[in-house]
Amino acid sequence: MDLILIRSVFVLSLGLSAYFFRPFHLNPWVAAIAGAATAGLMIVFELRVRALSLKRLFGAVIGSILGIFGAFLFSAVLRGSVPSGSVQDLLQIFVLLFMSYVGLVVGASKGDLLNLGALGSLFDNEAGTGGLKLLDTSAIIDGRIADMADTGFLDGTLVIPEFVLHELQMVADSSDSSKRQRGRRGLDILQRMQANAQLTVQIIEEDFPQIREVDLKLIELAKKMRAKIVTTDFNLNKVAHLHKVPVLNINDLANALRPVVLPGERMNIVILKEGKEYNQGVGYLDDGTMVVVDNARRLIGRAIEITVTSVLQTASGKMIFGRVDEAKPESVRSEPVRTLSGEVREMTGG
Repeated sequence: MDLILIRSVFVLSLGLSAYFFRPFHLNPWVAAIAGAATAGLMIVFELRVRALSLKRLFGAVIGSILGIFGAFLFSAVLRGSVPSGSVQDLLQIFVLLFMSYVGLVVGASKGDLLNLGALGSLFDNEAGTGGLKLLDTSAIIDGRIADMADTGFLDGTLVIPEFVLHELQMVADSSDSSKRQRGRRGLDILQRMQANAQLTVQIIEEDFPQIREVDLKLIELAKKMRAKIVTTDFNLNKVAHLHKVPVLNINDLANALRPVVLPGERMNIVILKEGKEYNQGVGYLDDGTMVVVDNARRLIGRAIEITVTSVLQTASGKMIFGRVDEAKPESVRSEPVRTLSGEVREMTGG
């Protein structure tokens, strides 16, 4: 709203100035209209410049400077080869405008190829835009995003647009008690993340009034900011991929981290040592996961088949608990096992 007021004052000021000073001896009203139109073109140019990334803006400036320098050299040649007069002046103006335009356009289009790391922290934000993550309403309500942040797995800046916050507030104010509870949970999750000193949470007012759907607004904002969308919404995930917008789906992460075995499954394990508790045996999977087996102390050194009873995920890693099926004696089978001394022996159930 402040920018609209400032731009309106700018257009009015330029129009009034042209009305009173009458450049080129124009009619006062014609001069006022021309001044206001010029101000409008300046505002359009300002909006286009604001949309440019810092690298492209820097490239446009360099290209313009090189274009003006090239036009100066051309003008020097023209002054020596073309007689002075209106033709020479027109050619010099044409060359200046042409070279400046080419330099501006080419410099802006190639600005992303510039390596500006040597300029220090000035371009840190530009380089770090890839670390921006836009949170969807579903990801906030889900709550696991806060747990991920607490463990330090999330880096960069978490961005919550105002339209997402507004949608979350509407859910929290819903007449449906279930929706209202979910919305309030989402607001609590946001407060929890803002209180995390190791996490940067930013609320932005960027909006797209011409787009009604929140999901499409989020996709457009992700394109503009070159950010990733964090969500648990299956449909948003699919639509974002169609728009070639990177998505971090919390459900996909949870599936990737699911246990390799589930309670009730059978697996083969070699009992290598006794456990801490009475009559326990301990073995290890290929990835180093500890397997604790009840009633397996007498089976140390043997390869047996067990039934998984539970899987425990701790901060130090994962542990699998199982038991020997005593009803099936064939669960203890003969298999060569390498001892600590390096000797290979055949272990049997007898």
